Amino acid sequence: MSDLRVPALRIKAPSWRDGRLLVGVLIVLSSVVLGARVVAAEGRTVPVLAAVTDLPSGHRLTASDVRAVPVHLASGLAGYLPARGGIPVGGVLVRPVGAGELVPTAAVGDAAALTRRPVAVPVPAPVPDGVRPGAGVDLWSSAKQAGTGATGYSPPVRIAEGVEVYAVAAAGTGLGGAGTTIVHVLLDEGQLRSVLDALANGAKIAVVPAPRAAAGLPAVATGAGL
Repeated sequence: MSDLRVPALRIKAPSWRDGRLLVGVLIVLSSVVLGARVVAAEGRTVPVLAAVTDLPSGHRLTASDVRAVPVHLASGLAGYLPARGGIPVGGVLVRPVGAGELVPTAAVGDAAALTRRPVAVPVPAPVPDGVRPGAGVDLWSSAKQAGTGATGYSPPVRIAEGVEVYAVAAAGTGLGGAGTTIVHVLLDEGQLRSVLDALANGAKIAVVPAPRAAAGLPAVATGAGL
């Protein structure tokens, strides 16, 4: 009877000369190094400028308007003003920046880039909540009724929509009267005519917050000033 025994197979231990083993080790080492660099980058921060308070368009930036805040490198900071670079000389905001918001590089420009003009609108005090520099508002006008002896006002109509508040201040001598607040708004050419016409003809003007500009909600008229 013939011998049918099969010789046992011996498994050789891997050798450092095995190319496949070397490639595997290199892949593992590369992954470890890359992961360590990513973790280190996420832990690093750089100082970026943020607004201390609400800042409207046309405002000339000063050191007191901003503060340095640490931001993670992984957040993508190319579009914001770095604290180390300081405030651009003569920098003027071309769009409003809210309190606590990082100041975008694109929000700072030259005064010549501003095309809107500030117009002072007297309204009864106190103004509605939310009417502050940088906020969006609608302007409503109630014109004086025409005719001899007429003392009433026509129903209000909206004469400007989604305009930006530049400043809010108490009325001075010769503009408005006691209990009046002056709301300065920025208007483009298409809005100037209707607002200036209402002011010149003694209409009552109401300033109504427009929260839809920030939250996508419909504005609700409060009737203040009408």
